[in-house]
Amino acid sequence: MLSVAGHRHSTAQDHVALVEIDLTGELMIAAAAASEDRLSPDRIDEVLDVEANGAGGGAGGGPSGAAGRG
Repeated sequence: MLSVAGHRHSTAQDHVALVEIDLTGELMIAAAAASEDRLSPDRIDEVLDVEANGAGGGAGGGPSGAAGRG
């Protein structure tokens, strides 16, 4: 019989790690779809949903998901 480990409570660090993983995934998808060798800084900001003044939702507000992006 298999033993199942107890449920671990999530922490703030877990949340931050998940957001970083989601953002990294968004960048990987954008890089794979790009025709150029590298993403421009402007394209990276667009993918991460960063506003020009640095107060974007990408880093602090969570990823906005790939749905609806073309």
